[in-house]
Amino acid sequence: MIAGVVLAAGLSRRMGRAKLLLALEGQAVIRRAVEGVLASGLDPVVVVTGGEHQALAGSLAGLPVELAVNRHPEAGQGSSIAVGIAALPAGTDAALIVLGDQPFLPAEIIPALVAALARTGKAIVAPRYRDGRGNPVLFTRPVFPELLDIKGDQGARSVLERDPDRVALVDFDFPMPQDLDTPEDYDRLRSAGNPV
Repeated sequence: MIAGVVLAAGLSRRMGRAKLLLALEGQAVIRRAVEGVLASGLDPVVVVTGGEHQALAGSLAGLPVELAVNRHPEAGQGSSIAVGIAALPAGTDAALIVLGDQPFLPAEIIPALVAALARTGKAIVAPRYRDGRGNPVLFTRPVFPELLDIKGDQGARSVLERDPDRVALVDFDFPMPQDLDTPEDYDRLRSAGNPV
């Protein structure tokens, strides 16, 4: 069983308002991101929320997802990863950590990462874009204890860098998918639609 963990508990400091609730092409950013994960066939899909829990839950109404609340989102992205991993069912073989602020993730990325996991047997599978390694990243069960122990706001970068030999990289011939951090990012995504 390969699960999806969508991180949606950020504080949106650079945006100045709840960025995942902003509309893109008639849908909240978070709903667009989560629908992309669901379309890839991952199951279950856990969405980690924070202070905007009620509004995010409303934006995701009707979708087959589980919500897990990070009570301390100010502790950084690592705390949200830990909450998401802790919420997974016991039989989970691997988990894809997805950023909730990447609403236009190209559809081929997740299936390619899952296929690389089956092909390589590596503990971690990550995408490498034209401009470098990025998200989302697939982690197998043996790595979960390390994910539960992440501190701060660096996400799982330290886990990836701990032992490069256990990481399979999947190359994609396009730039890293855009994320949404600032009002300028929002303007760019609204004008571009799906940028890939």
